[in-house]
Amino acid sequence: MSVVASYLLFYCILIPLSILPMRVLYFLSDIMCFVLKDVVKYRKKVIVANLKNSFPQKNEAEIRSVTKKYYRHLSDLLVEAAKMLTISKKSLLKRYKCLNADILLPYYKDKKSIILASAHYNNWEYMVASLDMQIAHHGIGVGKRMSNKTFERLAFAKRTRYGTEVCYADNVRQDMENHIANGDVCAYMLLSDQSPNDVNKCYWANFLNQKTALIYGAEYFAKKYNYPVFFYKVDKVKRGYYEVSFSLVSSSPQETPYGFVVESIAKLTEDAIKAAPEFWLWSHRRWKLTPKAENQ
Repeated sequence: MSVVASYLLFYCILIPLSILPMRVLYFLSDIMCFVLKDVVKYRKKVIVANLKNSFPQKNEAEIRSVTKKYYRHLSDLLVEAAKMLTISKKSLLKRYKCLNADILLPYYKDKKSIILASAHYNNWEYMVASLDMQIAHHGIGVGKRMSNKTFERLAFAKRTRYGTEVCYADNVRQDMENHIANGDVCAYMLLSDQSPNDVNKCYWANFLNQKTALIYGAEYFAKKYNYPVFFYKVDKVKRGYYEVSFSLVSSSPQETPYGFVVESIAKLTEDAIKAAPEFWLWSHRRWKLTPKAENQ
């Protein structure tokens, strides 16, 4: 998409959409759900294949049920992402609450930076946008660069409106070093469920009934700097409202065996997905890498 087309989409469609009340946006989400599921059939083969491989015990009716719920959730995510462009602090904090952020306070008082690990489960964009307001640490979201640089700049602006910093995976080490030099106490938010780019830098484990290449980044940086690692689970209370709970993975990662952190994150992610599978990002081609590729 050209730069002009990207800006036209942003200013002529997304901004006007974001100004609409949530009840109107969810009405549009219902329409979008029908279009994605029944008209366009957006990545339906990918979604169904991922679900069947992950839950071989589910019958066809159960797979159809989860697929239908997933399209509803995906449509809601899209309108909620649009709303982020103009959502107020008050509204964001009302809709997205961290229930036990006090568990992080002792580390902040000890001037200890931490890693917050999770997945593309429920609404992760609200977490990025609200992180710096929800916890005492300086919130930093770590993400991948986008191929469309215009969208990347717009996404950056959306995520950093309320104080959260965003750094990219290819520069996270330097970012950490800079904050250490400045004496900053930070919380790095990493989503660890994407398919890794580099087969030589991933960690292989069983995840959702499949041998899966996992991103090793959270464990790598946790061990390098001995940053305590927390997993945060996002629950949907009702449409548009979420609650976050933190749990400690390791307070001293350098003392844990290789793979402990990454496998613990994967297990906690898997538990959340099994409890409510419709809220994970099933349309993502998660299993692009195979064990065969591991040995090449």
